[in-house]
Amino acid sequence: MSDKMIRTDIGWSDAGSITLFGLDFVNDMLGEMNLGDMGFMELTGRKPTPPESRMFNAMAVTLVEHGITPSAIVARMTYLGAPESLQGAVAAGLNGLGTVFVGSIEGAAKMLTDAMPAPDHAADSTALAARIVSEFRAQKKIVPGIGHPFHKPIDPRTPRLFQIAVECGFDGPYLRLMQEVAREAEARSGKQLPVNATGAIGALCCEMGFDWKICRGLGVMARAVGLVGHILEESRRPMAAQIWHSVEAEATAHFREQQD
Repeated sequence: MSDKMIRTDIGWSDAGSITLFGLDFVNDMLGEMNLGDMGFMELTGRKPTPPESRMFNAMAVTLVEHGITPSAIVARMTYLGAPESLQGAVAAGLNGLGTVFVGSIEGAAKMLTDAMPAPDHAADSTALAARIVSEFRAQKKIVPGIGHPFHKPIDPRTPRLFQIAVECGFDGPYLRLMQEVAREAEARSGKQLPVNATGAIGALCCEMGFDWKICRGLGVMARAVGLVGHILEESRRPMAAQIWHSVEAEATAHFREQQD
């Protein structure tokens, strides 16, 4: 078969069956796998082991919901303007998963992978962290995966993720390096910069062998679930119009003050 032929190894179907990753979807997967395990299979092409399942599901659940965040507000505002397009509202919210919110999983995973291309239990985490922080400071860039606007001095999600990592056997060199990066950045800046949830998940993605290029996708998978929940609430108890009118009133208050 030519390498230039169009090809997928994910799955195929005929009139009476569906095969995904070599498994009979109806009999081997439907009713036998949860959504997190299906997500893991999409990224790896295989079923997770029990420890992998627990760890991956914990990572995904962490990312589903975080209240009235920018992505949730955008989804609600889009739904206000186009209530016929639930999928458009979800997509609008997902577009905001970038270097600041949720998508920083990718940044943290890339940072760690660049510093340690393969897991190295003998690596000098302190030296690597010092180099990482120096490089980011020299470029005047924010170190991904550390600090949080209001979870201080710790992000409460992070210790729990680290605990599950220990219990599941994923407390390896990438987690240690991520923690050292936070300590080094705090020491140099004098600010509280705890490892946040996305930093922990980025490190865990590395521990689980995921390519850093797909790590943001874990956030996309999970947050889509949360945004559907926000849109359901918006349909029942709307707040988007109030947000709009409140912001408009505050943003233009100075015009009215000038008229008085």
